[in-house]
Amino acid sequence: MEHSNATQALAALGQATRLSIFRLLVQAGSGGKLAGDIAHALVLPGATLSFHLKELLAAGLITAEQRGRTICYRAEYRAMNALLAYLTENCCAEDQACDRPGC
Repeated sequence: MEHSNATQALAALGQATRLSIFRLLVQAGSGGKLAGDIAHALVLPGATLSFHLKELLAAGLITAEQRGRTICYRAEYRAMNALLAYLTENCCAEDQACDRPGC
């Protein structure tokens, strides 16, 4: 993952509503959630939800699939894992005594 992509993803997740939406979609698994179900679960008006979903889509953290008259949203796990890998890429590189997993 490039620095600019990581910055955009972190900026998208740095807002409370978007973080809640993303976590809800991660919990939903590969089946995702319909837009109306997200709005209901988080008590969000449609326009507010659309705004935040657009930001998460632009950051590449979620995908959208048209299902008739509604849209199903899913967490993009590859992007999430790439962001985590970017954040921990050189974990403890300068600490010979590091005992963190994966170091």
